[in-house]
Amino acid sequence: MRVLPRIRDRWLLKRIPPGPSVRLNQRRIFIMPTAVGMSFLVALLLTLLAAINYENSLAYALTFLLGSVFVVAILHTWRNLAGLELQAGGAEAVFLGEQACLRVRLESRGRLYQAVSVGWPKSGLQLVDVPAAGTCELQLSLPTERRGWLRPGRLRVESRFPLGILVAWSWVDLQLAALVYPRPLAGDLPQAVGLDEENGEGSRALGSGIDDYQGLRPWQPGDSKRRLHWKAYSRGQGLLVKDFTALSGEDPLLDFDELAGDIESRLSLLCHWVVELSSRQQPFALRIAETTIEAAVGVEHRNRCLRALALFGQQSAAPQ
Repeated sequence: MRVLPRIRDRWLLKRIPPGPSVRLNQRRIFIMPTAVGMSFLVALLLTLLAAINYENSLAYALTFLLGSVFVVAILHTWRNLAGLELQAGGAEAVFLGEQACLRVRLESRGRLYQAVSVGWPKSGLQLVDVPAAGTCELQLSLPTERRGWLRPGRLRVESRFPLGILVAWSWVDLQLAALVYPRPLAGDLPQAVGLDEENGEGSRALGSGIDDYQGLRPWQPGDSKRRLHWKAYSRGQGLLVKDFTALSGEDPLLDFDELAGDIESRLSLLCHWVVELSSRQQPFALRIAETTIEAAVGVEHRNRCLRALALFGQQSAAPQ
């Protein structure tokens, strides 16, 4: 049963090669009647048989008129996709269980494109009009079922404009991909050893220490809103945030090997603490298998750690 899809994929690969940008032309657009169109053809055939049987000139005229409409509809349905350019717009990383949003940009270099549907059949197609000599950006959502790279594959583009009796479509591979982080799982961390036991640098006791309250400090851009001290703000003391630190005053080390449980649960627990410590502006280090990320703080450090967790045990290279 999987032979036909493989043959189709190989044929599409030669006819419509993958790329970040694809422009639809006569080789990349396919067309056929819809269910309504097939009913239209059956009715047209019956009208022709009636005209022949009764030798009625008005029936002949009606038959040829409707046949001409069908032929003209073929041209206009195909023309509503010809020349349309699709470009990959990238995607933001999400956590497992969230909807991944992949951006697709549609560009017209000339005429108006009406009622163009874009998407994947399993998640539904979005209907959009592309203005003449303009662009339109879509956000296509897909459910996430596993961590790592989400590669949805070929995208369906179709149009039934203007009459709906024909459908013109194409399958384009824009190499869309979204990075899926593990699902955060709250939990306590065991006592862990630091980066350099011999020199005594970076040694760390993880557990309740990273939850110790230190005091208040002025708000800075990037601080989590959950840490704002609203009572102080209501008293006119300005925007203050709660500051946390570890008892030993050193940077925590999140160590994959120190955790118990299966791989996915350990990755989820580390993911939770990466997000939590980053929201507190607490520097931390991450060690997972043979990869060690030095202690740091900030959005870039957070994303680097989450990426390492998402791609653990998988091919780490980004899609081309």
